[in-house]
Amino acid sequence: MKKLILSALVLTLFVGSALAQKFAFVDSDYILQNIPSYKAAQDELDKTSETWEAEVAVEYEKIENLYKTYQSERVLLTDDMRTKREEEIISKEHAVKDLQAKYFGPEGDLSKKRQELVKPIQDAVYKTVKELSAEGSYAIIFDTASGASILYSNPRYDLSDEVLKKLGYKN
Repeated sequence: MKKLILSALVLTLFVGSALAQKFAFVDSDYILQNIPSYKAAQDELDKTSETWEAEVAVEYEKIENLYKTYQSERVLLTDDMRTKREEEIISKEHAVKDLQAKYFGPEGDLSKKRQELVKPIQDAVYKTVKELSAEGSYAIIFDTASGASILYSNPRYDLSDEVLKKLGYKN
């Protein structure tokens, strides 16, 4: 009996303290879209990506032309010449795939450039959210941009504009 009463008391205290916690949310996409340096960084990344994509596409087109030429001349080639041409085409395909990985792979140049340009902005936003959390005594601050985990949120608790204001930007 004492254990039951003690358990109920602990549960009541836990639920009561959980209800007293303050929660808020931010929309990181909204915040980032209202920071001009983020937009400039995204534009630069897009432009770089398009340039590299075009370079890779040109190389693939060259390989396609080599293959078409090979196909049309194949019957006239000796076995050694065929093997040599096939190896050349395969070698060029590997080179282009390596170039593509160098530019667009997980540790590629685009990823590094994104880290260089965007990460400092994201870090500043995170630091500001953390400061607002401490100032407002919020237990949890959700990010509504990261998924549909919040079904409803009262705009009264949206700190997105506060984050922008604290970073020195107007919406």
